[in-house]
Amino acid sequence: MRITLLPSLLVASLLAGPSLAHAANTLVYCSEASPAGFDPAQYTSGTEFDASAETVFNRLVQFERGGTTLVPGLAERWDVSEDGKTYTFYLRRGVKFHTTDYFKPTREFNADDVLFTFQRMLDKNHPFRTAYPSEFPYFSDMGLNKNIARIEKKDDYTVVFTLNQTDAAFASDLAMSFASIQSAEYADQLLKTGKAAEINQRPIGTGPFVFSRYQKDAVIRYKGNQDYWKPEDVKLDNLIFAITTDAATRLQKLKANECQVSGYPRPADIAEMKQDPALKVLQQPGFNLGYFAYNVTHPPLDQLAVRQALDMAINKKAILDVVYQGNGQLATNALPPAQWSYDQTIKDAPYDPEKAKALLKQAGIKKGTEISLWAMPVVRASNPNARLSAQMVQSDWAKIGIKANIVSYEWGEYIKRARQGEHDVMIYGWTGDNGDPDNWLGVLYSCDAVNGSNYSKWCDPAYDALIKQAKVSNDRDERIRLYQQAQHLLKAAVPITPIAHSIVYQPMRHNVQGFKISPFGLSAFYGVSLAE
Repeated sequence: MRITLLPSLLVASLLAGPSLAHAANTLVYCSEASPAGFDPAQYTSGTEFDASAETVFNRLVQFERGGTTLVPGLAERWDVSEDGKTYTFYLRRGVKFHTTDYFKPTREFNADDVLFTFQRMLDKNHPFRTAYPSEFPYFSDMGLNKNIARIEKKDDYTVVFTLNQTDAAFASDLAMSFASIQSAEYADQLLKTGKAAEINQRPIGTGPFVFSRYQKDAVIRYKGNQDYWKPEDVKLDNLIFAITTDAATRLQKLKANECQVSGYPRPADIAEMKQDPALKVLQQPGFNLGYFAYNVTHPPLDQLAVRQALDMAINKKAILDVVYQGNGQLATNALPPAQWSYDQTIKDAPYDPEKAKALLKQAGIKKGTEISLWAMPVVRASNPNARLSAQMVQSDWAKIGIKANIVSYEWGEYIKRARQGEHDVMIYGWTGDNGDPDNWLGVLYSCDAVNGSNYSKWCDPAYDALIKQAKVSNDRDERIRLYQQAQHLLKAAVPITPIAHSIVYQPMRHNVQGFKISPFGLSAFYGVSLAE
């Protein structure tokens, strides 16, 4: 049997005092941080994905706006072989890459661009990767570097992926930000001029917005793509990201109409926003998790008893009340309840500082032992105030004799250093990217992800065997059974302390039309318009 899937800024001036001046049909988004770059394949964070994958790029397949259903992107349709190992993508014709002051394409999108995009990630000796050494954490975290056997161009508009093993989530994986399609012609130009690194600073894609300019910690400018293959999705002439790291400042800019959409509001500000007649606040349950990751390669966190003690000494209910202000639910598991395969039998160890002290004593941990506790510098729906969370946990751990020193870095540096394993404990948050359990249990906790998004650096062969077996099965019931077994192993090993699943709020001006909250925590502006 063969399965066939079918289709079911130009601104008057940059700065006017501290605020951005407006031009007709220009939407300003108050974003929360500066992106580290604009090549989605190199990152795992929504900050970079919003600034690149959701604006400049497309993927072969995409998720419907505001949903989890797969729809055609740069591939009009695709076939899957009966054994689930061969995917044939039939590419869309007539798609144009962006024309900018730094690149002018001579041809339209075709199979060569797909091959370049994935071969660069697959082949460590690829000429472009040799010229510009890069890591592709998502690609490797999900084991795609090992499972994709080959990619073949059948003709200019047909590409075939052959897998070593069945991957039930493969099509959904290709809809994720890291799989954004790059221009092979642009890459070749950069290679010939010795400027390969510019692929991460001056992006070229086929997406609804054309990159114009970036001023770190200030602004990113885009123009609406007038040649977009899906013209009904381009309703803005200009899109501006006004980088505003402070949530209170974002609120004031939104109220003053200096931005029309604002990211990541503080829970304490929601009521005020809802009462403002000029604003509206969209909301939905979050497909997310805020958690603490213990670096199990660092003593004394390499001892299970120590991790158990730290876990049971955290007053999670207090964090939910003070940091999340009731806008969420306590988390006990390593993935959210809305994720299919979630095991409801997983229970937390009770909050018990006295037992925690006893565990530390038995493990030979001296009172006053110091560890570092890293706090994210950015606001996330999954973690609305990491600094405050860190301060509360610092106090909790002081009660059991552990001195936690709070550390923070600029966001890009925070992620870079954490991947290198410099932290002892770090606060992190995750929002699902494709609706599949592997996006949690594989990407965040597998052996393959130890040098990527597995910030606990925890690797258990028994756990890994279960999730890998689940990933290659097309039987949903079997996958659930295997993933639930894996969840119990994970819980018992305590590589993380799950804290909360938050409600997602999206504030904006009343004249913003067509914006939809992404279940994957992304901010997308295609299909969005401003009413008169």
